[in-house]
Amino acid sequence: MSDWITTAHVTVDPLPLDWRDQLAVRLGQRPRRIGPWAELALYGARLCLDAAGESALPAQAQLRVASLSGPRNATRQIVEQAQTGLPMPFSFMQSQPSQMLAALSRHLGWQGDARFIVSRDQQAVLDLATQECS
Repeated sequence: MSDWITTAHVTVDPLPLDWRDQLAVRLGQRPRRIGPWAELALYGARLCLDAAGESALPAQAQLRVASLSGPRNATRQIVEQAQTGLPMPFSFMQSQPSQMLAALSRHLGWQGDARFIVSRDQQAVLDLATQECS
């Protein structure tokens, strides 16, 4: 069995109205060419790194992102666009969970094992992460 630890878990509820401004200050600029869902994941990742006292993810870190609903708003947007023609390419890309992982990799300067899961069962997500580290 591999040794693993959770170094930070951050809950933000409710989300501050100025979270995007806080993220821009933390990054030194506004993130470009990513949708709100990926921005929110980046905001959460930076909060976790800050809470853990880390400036970056270690090279061997396994990144797991769990969500209750995934990129639901982006998916709704492409369905609406598809009803009147073809979805816009940016909208379509933002509906793909892998794009959020790519944005995290790019903005955190990290490459490695990253996965996304949609689940309403937090314990099942933790159990899966534990099994993956075994």
